[in-house]
Amino acid sequence: MNTLVILAHPNLETSRVNQRWKEELLLYPNDITLHEIYREYPDWSIDVAREQKLLEVYDHVILQFPLYWYSYPPLLKKWFDDVFAYGWAFGSTGDKLKGKRMGLAMSIGDKKENYQQGGSVSFTVDEVITPFKASIRHVGAIALPSFAVFGASFQASDEEINNSATKYIDYILKYK
Repeated sequence: MNTLVILAHPNLETSRVNQRWKEELLLYPNDITLHEIYREYPDWSIDVAREQKLLEVYDHVILQFPLYWYSYPPLLKKWFDDVFAYGWAFGSTGDKLKGKRMGLAMSIGDKKENYQQGGSVSFTVDEVITPFKASIRHVGAIALPSFAVFGASFQASDEEINNSATKYIDYILKYK
């Protein structure tokens, strides 16, 4: 079974990390299906039935996005709100995501050392993404460990970004 990667970046053309990750993902068409929601829904009018049908086909889903303001891009939030609907994703008749493996792949602009107790953020990435993990578990899916690259804004070198792209593919294939 292929992996579905939901790519949610509002300015993909300006992102060194997410653009490079996308290039790498496209090298694996037999293993990975890429779905760019900002490209699919520039007017923010999400085709909920289409998105739900897409999720039903895959048992392994990765949400790829830049972490900013300690959360996710606004269209991805809307996507969650619309697609993870009562009666489909949860509730007495909603279990379409039950047992699916879901993970997060994030580009983080800040340095890794700032995401720890005593760092400038004062929280670990794992603590920051608690709402994602709670949402994934609420719908009965299995929350996978997350994947992240730090220093995405300016600090990461081209070599580090290229290495992260290779590690990203390894992460996806490991949990497939």
